Amino acid sequence: MRAIVKTKAQVGLELQDIPKPEPGPDDVRIRVIKSSICGTDLHIYDWDDWASDNIEVPLTIGHEYVGIIDRVGRNVSDYSPGDLVSGEGHIVCGRCRNCLAGRRHLCHDTLGVGIDRPGAFAEYLTIPVANVWPCDNKIPVEILTCFDPLGNATHAALSFNVIGEDVLITGAGPIGLMAAAIVRHTGARHVVITDPNPYRLALAKKMGVSMAVNPIEQNLMDIMNHLGMKEGFDVGLEMSGSPQALDSMLKNMSHGGKIALLGLLPDTTTTAWQKVIFHGLTIKGIYGREMFETWYKMTTMLQSGLDISEVVTHQMGYKDFTDGFELMRSGQCGKVILEWEQT
Repeated sequence: MRAIVKTKAQVGLELQDIPKPEPGPDDVRIRVIKSSICGTDLHIYDWDDWASDNIEVPLTIGHEYVGIIDRVGRNVSDYSPGDLVSGEGHIVCGRCRNCLAGRRHLCHDTLGVGIDRPGAFAEYLTIPVANVWPCDNKIPVEILTCFDPLGNATHAALSFNVIGEDVLITGAGPIGLMAAAIVRHTGARHVVITDPNPYRLALAKKMGVSMAVNPIEQNLMDIMNHLGMKEGFDVGLEMSGSPQALDSMLKNMSHGGKIALLGLLPDTTTTAWQKVIFHGLTIKGIYGREMFETWYKMTTMLQSGLDISEVVTHQMGYKDFTDGFELMRSGQCGKVILEWEQT
């Protein structure tokens, strides 16, 4: 089969012919229809410090996908060939305290698809049946392809009650844009998103935010005054990984405000801890998706009218993957999708 492989400890990826994987007794094999490029994949492509510390080559990368089950293991009875599915990319141990308590997203021994084991930038993928998610075929496949990052956005956006609340999102990348649509869909009053990238601010406006703000040019205090806000933002979603963005968020939260941190901040980031303490702020770290409540929520939100279609800006054949990665690096895109079924 054809696959996009990290073959060497250096910049770049290669398109190769590799053996088709065989499912184990508790696995399914999925024929991939579409997969999408994630920021993690870009780290691996660029072979930065994170990638060199965490990735063993050779490796087929990719973890965002949708496909059709091609074969099932002998112990699999609840899925059949022909089923349209996606899958949870975090494969958990099932034995630790959190797994046994049903908090599988907090497993201390998680393996990542496309990071610790072969991924979805390939014509076929095998995963444990416990990680399979059945897809509603009324949802467009390009949206189903994005269930992994949509799950991150859903996990963050629904961590706190947003009904009638004012929400600040820092970072208008695909996950920030999806989170904006989610909090609007679930009843937030004002949704303000910040990003220095004009292309992504334009996408944010299409997602229905109250204000799309370039923090280099505009002050959040002025934005709050314009919207008639008196006491700061009730909920903050930090999606950028920028220390400056987090600092701005802390300065503009209401007392008792709640912050979900998803962006990966540098280890050297300093924080205004006095504001956190004296303003009674709650900060929650977000990683991955709650298995499988998040998957249920994002499915039902899409079924009830949530629209994230504007986030998908580019689709191309898998052979053009280099163009997709260059688009990602440029920042002039939302989600970039690779198509594996080509004539």
